[in-house]
Amino acid sequence: MAKAVKLADIGERLGVSTVTVSKALSGQKGVSEELRAKIKELADEMGYKQPSAQRREKAGRSYNIGVLISERYLDKYDTFYWQMYQQVATKAVTKECFTLMEVLNVQMERECELPKMVQEQKADGYIIVGRLYERYLTFLNEKVDAPLVYLDFCDEKAGTDAVISDSYYGAYSLTNYLFDMGHRRIAYVGTILSTGSITDRYFGYVKSLLEHGIEVRDDWVIEDRDKETGEIDVDRLIKLPEEMPSAFVCNCDLTAGYLIKKLQDAGYRVPEDVSVAGYDNYLFPGFCDVAITTYEVDMKEMARRAIHTLTKKINGENYRQGICIVEGHLVVKDSVGRISEGKNQ
Repeated sequence: MAKAVKLADIGERLGVSTVTVSKALSGQKGVSEELRAKIKELADEMGYKQPSAQRREKAGRSYNIGVLISERYLDKYDTFYWQMYQQVATKAVTKECFTLMEVLNVQMERECELPKMVQEQKADGYIIVGRLYERYLTFLNEKVDAPLVYLDFCDEKAGTDAVISDSYYGAYSLTNYLFDMGHRRIAYVGTILSTGSITDRYFGYVKSLLEHGIEVRDDWVIEDRDKETGEIDVDRLIKLPEEMPSAFVCNCDLTAGYLIKKLQDAGYRVPEDVSVAGYDNYLFPGFCDVAITTYEVDMKEMARRAIHTLTKKINGENYRQGICIVEGHLVVKDSVGRISEGKNQ
C-alpha cells in the first residue's frame, strides 16, 4: 500500500513550513498566489489528499472479513460462538463489509496448517472467535500478513488486539448477588487455566468471597472441562462435593445447565435446595428446565467493536490498540433462591 502524502512532505520539497502548505491548500490568507499555485500543483503531482477526502474514500470501501472458529466450539447444537458469529456478520453488513467463516478442525490446529481462506488470500482482515491452541495462535500471528483481532479471548503476551467481556467483574457481581440472597457457602464450577475467561471469572468469585470474609475451599472449586480439548466432561469432572454448598457460580450457562441436571438426578431441587448461577445468558432452548440466573455478555457491542477495530487496522487509521473490555449485566431468573441466615450456617 502506497504511503500517504503528508503536508510536511510537500513543504520539504518546496522549502516552506507545514503551516504554509496547510494555508495554501485550505484557501487561507497569508500565502502569495504564486506560492499557493506551486503548492497546489505539487500536491496534485504527489497525489496528496486532504484528510476529509481520505475519510470519505475510506468510508466508501468494503472489505472481506474472515472469521476463524475452532470446531471445538461448534457442535450439533446452536452454540454461543455461532451466535457470536451471527452478530459479527450483522455488524459487518452495517459497514458494507462481507464475512467469510472457516471452521478449523483439531488436526489443523495441532499440525499448524494455514486456513484455506488465508492460503487463498480471500480476506482483508481476520477475526478469531474463541481461543485456539497456543502454538497455533503463535503460528497464525507469524504467517498471516493481514490484520488480526481476537474476539472473546485475549493474549497479553502476543499483544494482539482483542475484544473480551468483563469476566472478572461479571463473576464478582454474580457472587455478590448470591451473598445478597443470603448465601455464604458458595462453590465455583470451571476448570481454572483452561481459558483466560474462565480463570478471570474464578478470580472475580474469589474477590467476592474474600470481601465477605470467606476463605476459598479447594473442594468447592470444581472442574468442568478438559484443559486440552476444552470439552465439558460431565461424568468425569463435574462432581458434587461430599459437603454441599448452598450455591454454585458456574463459568457459563452450559455448565450451569449440566450441573442442574446432575443436582436433580441426585435428588436436589433448584433453587429450593441449592442455587445455581451461570454466565453468558445463552443456552439453547430446551436444554434446562430451570431458567438460569446469569451475567449477560453484550455480544452485539463486542461484535461492533471487533469490526470497528479491524476496519481501522485495514485502513491504516489510528485506533485504540490493545484489549477492549465490554461490560455486561446481571440477569435474574429462577435458579437462585433466597436463603435464611440460620439455614446457611
